[in-house]
Amino acid sequence: MKRLAFAFVLFACASGLSAAKELPDFTALVEQQGPAVVNVSTIQAVHRPRQHPPIPGMPEKEFHDFFRRFVPPGGVPGAFESKSRGSGFIISSDGYILTNAHVLQDAEEIIVGLTGGHEYKARVVGSDGKTDVALLKVDAHGLPKVKIGDPRRLKVGEWVAAIGSPFGFENSVTAGIVSAKGRLLPQEDYVPFIQTDVAINPGNSGGPLFNLKGEVVGINSQIYSRTGGSMGLSFAIPIDVAMEVAQQLRVHGKVTRGWLGIMVQEINDELAGAFGLDKPGGALITAVQKDGPADKGGLRPSDVVLAFNGKKVSDSSELPRLIDATKPGTRVALQVWRNQGVREVGVVVGELPGDKPVPVRTPAKNANKVGLVLSELTPEQEQQYGVTAGLLVQEAQGAAALAGVRRGDIILALGRQATSGVEQFNQLISEHEAGRSVPMLLRRGNNVLYVALGLDGK
Repeated sequence: MKRLAFAFVLFACASGLSAAKELPDFTALVEQQGPAVVNVSTIQAVHRPRQHPPIPGMPEKEFHDFFRRFVPPGGVPGAFESKSRGSGFIISSDGYILTNAHVLQDAEEIIVGLTGGHEYKARVVGSDGKTDVALLKVDAHGLPKVKIGDPRRLKVGEWVAAIGSPFGFENSVTAGIVSAKGRLLPQEDYVPFIQTDVAINPGNSGGPLFNLKGEVVGINSQIYSRTGGSMGLSFAIPIDVAMEVAQQLRVHGKVTRGWLGIMVQEINDELAGAFGLDKPGGALITAVQKDGPADKGGLRPSDVVLAFNGKKVSDSSELPRLIDATKPGTRVALQVWRNQGVREVGVVVGELPGDKPVPVRTPAKNANKVGLVLSELTPEQEQQYGVTAGLLVQEAQGAAALAGVRRGDIILALGRQATSGVEQFNQLISEHEAGRSVPMLLRRGNNVLYVALGLDGK
C-alpha cells in the first residue's frame, strides 16, 4: 500500500512538472520586444493656471493632490487641460510608430515615451478612422523596433501577450489566448478582428499583441465591457491590415479604398433555400446605390456574389475587404447567382468617398477685441458638428487664448445668450462690464465646456 501511495505521489509530481513546462514563458519576449513598445501621451487643450485656490484655506498644491487621488482621469468640471494616455510600438528604427487613431483624437500635442525614459515630440503622418490605425513619426534614429508576424498563422487557443500602459501604468504585460479570428463588430466592415481574453484596459489602446515568437500579430484596439474595465473580451486589429494602412499613410498621407456602392448581408439556411442555392454562401446584395459603380455595372439587389475577381466569397464578411483592397479604376469580374443560375458581371471599381471638406465662409480679416477671428456656421457645418447655431473659431489670441479657447472650437453662448452671428457676438461683448470675466460655452469635439473669458475693456 505504501509503495502504491509513493508511486501515486511520484506520478502526481511528474504530471505537475510536465504541466508547468507547457505553460508559456514570456520573459524573453518582454526583454527583447518591450523596448520597442512606447507610451503615447496627448494633450487636448491648454490649461490656464488658477490665480487663487478653489477651496478657501486649501493651498493650490494640496488641492491638486487631493483631486489626483479622488477624481477620475479627465479632470474636474471647469478644467481646461485634458490629458490622455495610450500605447504604440516602433515599426522602423528611424522613428515610425503605429497606434490607434482614437488615441490621438483632438490632440494638440503628442509625446512618445520610451522604456528608458527618453521622450520625443511626435507628429501625425496620417490616420484612418475606418480601421482605427494611425502612423506617428519622431525625429530619432537607431530605435528598437518590433518584429512583424503573420496573423493568418494564428490559431484559436494559441497564447498571446500584450504590452501597453493600462490606466497609465507603463509597460504592463498581460497574457491570454486567441478566442476567435475574423470577428466582425457592429459598424466595423473593414477589420476582421482578432478576439482574445487578454486583459486589455483603457491605456492599452494602440499597443501590440505578440505571439510566442515575439512577433506582433495585432494592435489592441477595443474591449467589450459593462464596467469600463477588462471582462475577457478584447479585440485586436490584425497587423497585416494595419501595415497596409500604414504604408498608404506613409506614402500618400491617406488611405484609398475600392468601392462598389452596395450593401450586403449574410446568407443563412433559410435564405439559401429561398434563393435556390444548395447551401449558404456568398454575399447577398440588399441595396445598390444609384449611379454607383455596381449600378453602372449591372448588379442588382437580390444578386448573390459568389466570387470576386476569381476569389471565392464564402460569406458576406469577405466581400467588403476584397473590394476595399482593389485599386480604384480596376475592372473586376463578379460571379453572381441570379434567377436560379450563375452569371458573370463586369464592374469598374470606384474610389470610396472620403469625408468631404466642409466649406468655410471667409472670416473677418481682423480679430475682435478679445482676440477671436470667427465665422458663422454653414448648414453643412451645423450638420457635421451636430449643432443648430454657433460660431466657429478660426483663430484665438489675446484674452480668448488665455481663457483656453482654441482654433476649431464652436462658441455656443456668451453668458446666458446663445450666439448665432459674428456681429451679435461682438455686441454681446461690448455689453458686458469691462474688467470682469463672462462664462462662454464651447463645443469641442464631442465635449461641451465653459471657459471664463476675461474682458479688459480695450
